[in-house]
Amino acid sequence: MKIFVCVKQVMSRDAALRVGGDGLWVRDDGVAFETNEPDTFALEEGLRLREKHGGEVVAVTAGPARAASTLREALAKGADRAIHIEDDRFARADTHTTAAALAAAIGREPHDLILTGLQSDDAGFGQTGVILAEMLGLPHATIIMKIEASGGYLRCKRELEAGWFQTVTLPQPALLTIQSGINKVRYATLMGIKRARRKPVRRYASTDLGIDMAPRQEVLRLYQPQQGKQTEFLEGSAREVADQLLSKLRFEARVI
Repeated sequence: MKIFVCVKQVMSRDAALRVGGDGLWVRDDGVAFETNEPDTFALEEGLRLREKHGGEVVAVTAGPARAASTLREALAKGADRAIHIEDDRFARADTHTTAAALAAAIGREPHDLILTGLQSDDAGFGQTGVILAEMLGLPHATIIMKIEASGGYLRCKRELEAGWFQTVTLPQPALLTIQSGINKVRYATLMGIKRARRKPVRRYASTDLGIDMAPRQEVLRLYQPQQGKQTEFLEGSAREVADQLLSKLRFEARVI
C-alpha cells in the first residue's frame, strides 16, 4: 500500500502570537514551529497501516525552507521518504493553493491512500484535505476515527455530533482526513533520527509544478479582541432578576 501523508508546519501552540504590521497574519520572527498536531495522528495511522499491510509511507509538505524540519521529524518516526514543495509564499497560502501544490506533487505518482489531519492548528479551516481529494478525483471521508483496509476497500469509522458515529466503505485509492486522538502517536527514536538523515527528500519549487499562487481566499483583517469590563445591575423582584439573568446568559453570553 502506497500511502501519502500530508503534514504542515505551524507555529507552536505555546508561542506568544503578535499581529503583523500589515494586519493580515501573525509575525513569525522569534517564534518556534512544530508539526500540526492532527497531522501527527495522520502520520501515525499511515505508519500503522504500512506495518500491517506493507508498502511505503511518503510524507509531503508545502511550505518555506524551514518546513524541512517537519519532514525530518516524519522521517525519524518512520516515513520512508519525503516530498517538499518549497516556496516562502506557502506560509500564508490559502487552502486552494496548498491543495493544488499537494495535488501536483502527489498526482505524479501512483497512490493507494492519502491521509491528512482534519484541520490545521493555525487557520483551522479543515478544507485542504477535501479540496485535494476533489482535485485528484478521489473518494474521501472526513473526521476518521478508525480505518480497516481489505481487498482494495477501506472501512472507516467517522465521528459525528452528539456522540454519534458513521461507518463508510470507500474504494481505493481514497483520501481520509484524520481526527486527533485516533491513535497514540509514537516518538522519534535516536536510531530513527539517525536513519532519517539517509532517507531521500524530493524537492520541488512551485514553478516546477506550475502552481498558480494567486489566492482564492484572503484574510481581510486580523486583530486581537479588545478586553473590557462592563457592570450591569439588574433590578426588580427576585423572580424578575432571575428571569433577566437567565435571558442574558442564554441570548447574550450564550453559555446555556
